[in-house]
Amino acid sequence: MSHLAIHDPIWLLAFAALPLLAWLRGRRSVPVLLVPFAAAWYRPSLTAPARWPLALAIAGLALLIGALARPQRVEDKREVHSEGYDIVLAIDLSTSMLSEDFEKGGERINRLQAVKPVIQAFIERRPADRIGIVLFSGRAYTMAPLTFDHDWLLRQLERLKIGMLENGTAIGDGLGVALTRLEQAKRESGGQRQGAFIVLLTDGVNNSGALTPEQATSLAKARGIPVYTIGAGKDGFVPMPVFDANNRRIGRRMVASDLDEGALRIISEQTGGKFFRAADVDTVESAFKAIDRAQKIEFQAKSFLITTELFWWLAAPGLGALALAALAARPLWRKEAFA
Repeated sequence: MSHLAIHDPIWLLAFAALPLLAWLRGRRSVPVLLVPFAAAWYRPSLTAPARWPLALAIAGLALLIGALARPQRVEDKREVHSEGYDIVLAIDLSTSMLSEDFEKGGERINRLQAVKPVIQAFIERRPADRIGIVLFSGRAYTMAPLTFDHDWLLRQLERLKIGMLENGTAIGDGLGVALTRLEQAKRESGGQRQGAFIVLLTDGVNNSGALTPEQATSLAKARGIPVYTIGAGKDGFVPMPVFDANNRRIGRRMVASDLDEGALRIISEQTGGKFFRAADVDTVESAFKAIDRAQKIEFQAKSFLITTELFWWLAAPGLGALALAALAARPLWRKEAFA
């Protein structure tokens, strides 16, 4: 909301005095100099045309005094509070995420295709959270730091595809990089990170990377950061697409699903999070909805005070009125204007 404010209200006293000055002028037998050329505006006649210069002069002065008072449109200053967490999504992009053991609309889709829209919906449901994204397969890297710009974040998610990173499943490195994105001293108390958690989604077993899942779990536990783990995919043999040397799909073969459910359970239990098994689209959605119900904490957002100067809307017509008054009192095209 906005309202009108006067920056220099003392000039309003001069505005209030204008009627008094006009009345006093009418009581005198000689003109009183109010502004340049005011003497010329004096007319002994009381006819309406003779009063136009004086009326314009008074109107111009009134507008200029109003402009000097500096009227402003001010946006209300309010302390805005928002509730939210700092969240890092650690997403597995290993080749096994191409396994087509999910279905949507009667058609087979791979694991990444199944989880992307669910992650997007999760982000949209949490507008007050700062969210970042870490990707991992054979190595891990940060795709997006913590941000409130969720529109930009959703655009980054659209870019996700298998093959962006070297193959492998570095769960420990993925969790380790996610922890580094949450290192912020101003939100720590007694060595514990406040208001933050990690969502780690994978479909495999740790087989690469410099950091083991156990080491990363110990770091998360020491910093008080819960890790919610989601194991994607079905047990047993699952269909996997086959591609030729030109990356053209030429068929499908069955491969064994190798999800390390035990390791994911340990990560979540030791850090205070929770493990979810996502064997189909519905369970993926249920997992993210359950995480979405996590308790929120309050952070204070920035406050803004926006002002727009309005004095030109009064100054311009005020100057114009004075100019017209001067011309009406002593037109330039009359000989007496040059006397």
